[in-house]
Amino acid sequence: MGYKFERLEVWQLAIDYTDRVYHLSAQLPRDEEYNLKSQIRRAATSITLNIAEGSTSLSNAEQSRFISIALRSLVETVACLHLINRHCRPADAQLMRDAYRDSEKLFAKLQAFKHALSSSAVREPSPEYEN
Repeated sequence: MGYKFERLEVWQLAIDYTDRVYHLSAQLPRDEEYNLKSQIRRAATSITLNIAEGSTSLSNAEQSRFISIALRSLVETVACLHLINRHCRPADAQLMRDAYRDSEKLFAKLQAFKHALSSSAVREPSPEYEN
């Protein structure tokens, strides 16, 4: 992997979470095509894109700002999960539980990353991890 963001564990978790959101949203009824399905997919995609875009920042403060946006997008997906659960009742309840569990893990990792950035504790990955 050649880009900095591709080496970030938090980005890998975000990609996995986005995959789960896409799988879950594919089960939504057709009348949610332009509402919850579209909204949760855009928010999940925003998480991964903001982590990636932030990785090109010239300062920890700027990267932290992008991580904050990713966090807000993640919380948006969680709100969508609640709406889906209340209004659409997907057939696969385990998929909903798994998505919620993954959101909690990703939230914790994003928070920790943001904290590390603000503490200036994050360093560039070692050259041995670069392809």
